[in-house]
Amino acid sequence: MAINSFYSEILTEHNVHPEHKFDLGDSTIVLEGVNPSCGDDIFLKLKLDGDVIADGAFIGDGCAISQASADIMLSMVIGMKKDEALAMAARFKSMIHGEATPEDIEALQEAAALQDISHMPARVKCAMLGWRTLREALDPDSDEDDE
Repeated sequence: MAINSFYSEILTEHNVHPEHKFDLGDSTIVLEGVNPSCGDDIFLKLKLDGDVIADGAFIGDGCAISQASADIMLSMVIGMKKDEALAMAARFKSMIHGEATPEDIEALQEAAALQDISHMPARVKCAMLGWRTLREALDPDSDEDDE
């Protein structure tokens, strides 16, 4: 399935000019996320202020989808409480697996640009990498399966 040009522009912009791809030196949480099937490898860095994600960044390498998805995710979750960010990650997972409601997709804002990934099984892990790493960082005791 072809991703329409508007969504393609969003993904290209976040891949070529990522706002959140830098080393966040004063992070309170650092977690590596790896997608061995594609070679994607990121370090998600979050700065928490109590229960709020005050800042976030990532470093690492990977395909355009994993890098754009991580950048979009950080644009969305910075400023959110941890439980709000986890709820957003659950919505994203539902969308990627083709199970999201239209309301969920609308709530995902720019992340909805990745909706068609649900039709590309080999790319699901790429799109999920940042979101899975976020969930593992914020809720390390969760045993939820993301793929």
